[in-house]
Amino acid sequence: MEITKAVIPVAGWGTRSLPATKNVPKEMLPIFRKPIVQYIVEEGISAGITDVVFVTNQNKTIIEDHFDRNFLLEQLLARAAKVEMLEEVRRVADMVNVIAVRQKEQLGLGHAVLTAREVCRNEPFAVMLGDDLMFGRDTGIGELIKAARIENKAVVGVIEVPRHKVSKYGVIKGTEFAKGMYTVSSLVEKPSAEQAPSNLAIIGRYVLLPEIFDILEGQKAGVGGEIQLTDALQGLADRDKLIAVKLQGQRFDAGDWVEYLTANIYFALQDEELRDDLVKRLQELLSCPS
Repeated sequence: MEITKAVIPVAGWGTRSLPATKNVPKEMLPIFRKPIVQYIVEEGISAGITDVVFVTNQNKTIIEDHFDRNFLLEQLLARAAKVEMLEEVRRVADMVNVIAVRQKEQLGLGHAVLTAREVCRNEPFAVMLGDDLMFGRDTGIGELIKAARIENKAVVGVIEVPRHKVSKYGVIKGTEFAKGMYTVSSLVEKPSAEQAPSNLAIIGRYVLLPEIFDILEGQKAGVGGEIQLTDALQGLADRDKLIAVKLQGQRFDAGDWVEYLTANIYFALQDEELRDDLVKRLQELLSCPS
């Protein structure tokens, strides 16, 4: 199973991050020195992805531009002899092949994935959502791609969440057949704590089979009046073609302000030049009376 394409839906309004996202796409908000979307793309590249399909809208062309050449900027950096910065901006432009498709109506994640049908055609493909940032060795989409190749099935990434938070996620019912791997029998989108079949919540990493497009095409609107990808995945589960993998490593929800700010601190602490001063300032802030 060769998986070289990743679909990254970026057409949403980013309402959880307002007012910061009023004129700047959520995916372009910085975490430390890079925008959110660059971390997602780099995760895909490390797993063998060569083509990124942005499902976008007319207001999000800045995302595509980020992965394009900026000759004026490059000339300014060259004249200023800022060699490292010049190499970095060129590296970003050359890192991946970008394909953009328009989601003309925002009818849900399932609809966004369906929009990429003509690009993905008959190939299995990854789906990566910008809300979820995954960091750590051998985690994220690479972990799912590896499982998909071994099992020859579609895969969803899951994490354990507290019961009182299951209503924010799609939740699976599954049987563990290997450590951290589950055969999925059913999925529920945003159930109440009482109705949730488990506390294994789906996060924004998937490897899907091309037959998902036929299922999505006939899919009726679900929770929130949207075409839910979780509902369509039930069609794969009914055919015994869906497994779940419990993801490892650090995960940050970039749409949650606490998580977003924590991610910034996490990455800043990895920088040896900043770490000591940052820790000192954080300690000062924590010791100050509120």
